[in-house]
Amino acid sequence: MTRTASGTTAAPRWLSAPGVYRPQGDTRLLERALRQEEVDAGTRVLDVGTGTGALALAAARAGAEDVTAIDVSARAVLTARAHARLHRLPVRARRVRSLELSAHERFDLVLSNPPYVPSARERPPRHRAARAWDAGPDGRAVLDALCAAVPGMLRPAGVLLLVQSSVSDVDETVRRLGTAGLDVSIPARRTQPFGPVLRRRAGFLAERGLIEPGQRCEELVVIRGART
Repeated sequence: MTRTASGTTAAPRWLSAPGVYRPQGDTRLLERALRQEEVDAGTRVLDVGTGTGALALAAARAGAEDVTAIDVSARAVLTARAHARLHRLPVRARRVRSLELSAHERFDLVLSNPPYVPSARERPPRHRAARAWDAGPDGRAVLDALCAAVPGMLRPAGVLLLVQSSVSDVDETVRRLGTAGLDVSIPARRTQPFGPVLRRRAGFLAERGLIEPGQRCEELVVIRGART
């Protein structure tokens, strides 16, 4: 948030970039969970799949002075950099090809609002706006990669916060993070009507058994994994 000349709090300004996922309900839910964490100047933060940089900027506003935002999209990285300059916040944004590029680094807090919408495509798209949400037939192409890579990127007592939909198997994420040695909990959740993408895919999701016939709501869940 920013302050106006009168001292009132104004909403952050977001630049619009074609193909870059704008902050929505899942972003806001993860921000709410972030506010429950202890973040200070010494907290090293990584935002995976940053999009506009909303979560990275929220971490910086919370007090973190070492914030890295990564994305596979060049447009997203440029947008996150522009927002960091616009709001004068210490966020570094860089483009990556995979999480392997960050595997040698360690963080106190990893944030992610990854693609998690099931798609008829066998693999997530490499171009166009849909790569911000399409994640393979079960919606887990990116979630499974996060569950495998992030536990090893956490410092002692480090925390992962990620948000996903109930249509992409929350229990499987909890299981994988627990198997990786993290203490797993769910600090935030909310139910909301399907957005345009899920409405269009309701028939496909029902055929795959990912939703009930006639279901038109999803539960968004923030999953917290802490290294003990």
